[in-house]
Amino acid sequence: MGKIAAVTGNEAVAEALRQVNPDVCSLYPITPQTDIVQRFSAFVANGKVDTELINAESEHSAMSAAIGAAAGGGRVITATSSQGLALMWEMLHIASSMGLPIIMPLVNRALSGPLNIHGDHSDGMGARDTGWIQLWSENAQEAYDNTVMAFRIGEHKRLRLPVMVCMDGFIISHSIERIEYLDDKQVKDFVGPYEQVNPLLDMEHPKSYGPLILTDLYHEYKRLQTEIISRAKDIVLQVSDEFAKMSGRSYGIFESYRLEDAEVGIVIMNSAAGTTKDVIDLYRDKGIKAGLLKPRLFRPFPYEEVADALKHLKAVCVMDRADSYGGRGPMFMEITAALCNVAERPKLINKIYGLGGRDYMPDQAEQVLRELDELAKGAPVKTVKEYIGVRE
Repeated sequence: MGKIAAVTGNEAVAEALRQVNPDVCSLYPITPQTDIVQRFSAFVANGKVDTELINAESEHSAMSAAIGAAAGGGRVITATSSQGLALMWEMLHIASSMGLPIIMPLVNRALSGPLNIHGDHSDGMGARDTGWIQLWSENAQEAYDNTVMAFRIGEHKRLRLPVMVCMDGFIISHSIERIEYLDDKQVKDFVGPYEQVNPLLDMEHPKSYGPLILTDLYHEYKRLQTEIISRAKDIVLQVSDEFAKMSGRSYGIFESYRLEDAEVGIVIMNSAAGTTKDVIDLYRDKGIKAGLLKPRLFRPFPYEEVADALKHLKAVCVMDRADSYGGRGPMFMEITAALCNVAERPKLINKIYGLGGRDYMPDQAEQVLRELDELAKGAPVKTVKEYIGVRE
């Protein structure tokens, strides 16, 4: 057993980064992520890591510096939230298309406007098509574990892709929880030394990265990106299996909770999953066979595996902590796509909850389960997309 501690999610992630001791950290503070880079900066100042720290003038510059350092041959980290991620937008695509395994904790926060510093998933969902692997975390322990595993996943020779490790702003980032740290040596041995691939700073073997592709190859290059990121599912499972043997903590590409014999199900991410599990247990005692699916790997999305886990249900509610204006919720669209070719599909509804940090309460989960129970008994779907927890 490792060291038991009572820490915030930000503190847990900063500790994981210290244990890995990357070559370069390019940073710019933004609420509610600031505490991660602030703590890591203290590790640098106190000599607990020998990381080169780059204090950039913006998040766009922080990601640009991370790209340069990774292309040069370094193991590189940064971190951000919300508008910071949005300001990085064009550089996110550069990092993934160049195959640079930058690791970036993303403390999920609402996007402006109006300005809001609290947690929802609009930042991560907005960046879902930038070519980054996305891992999502229910609590501080998962955020810590995912951060450690992210290095092995992103740096895998069959991938070489950047990874976002997502956790809810304030709810996880600033709340104190009990977690179990791994020993420093365990983390070092698990992550292993960084293996450079075509580093630009290898003067003995000069090379260049071509920044321009026209119509002759661009189409093929983008298809190749899809082929490469699709490998992540198997690699995530492989790395997670090795992590479980070391730590005793098991992870998959999603968590299935009481789904095997369920008739209705809720799909929900991150911190709200814990609340929902408690309500599912309560409704099980009332005779409603309910279950939950909590995605962990959101990009690449495991369509076949999710469809297999949900196809036997009579009704499913997908709960999104982000919206798609003029469309359905981002995760709802993925779940619908996963189930589109299933012969006998469950009825599907979409609830938008918790935007801008609005509390997600047990009574909202109860409301959803009551509606799902009615749908399972034959009631028609009246409204596919609905906002819950909204003041009238």
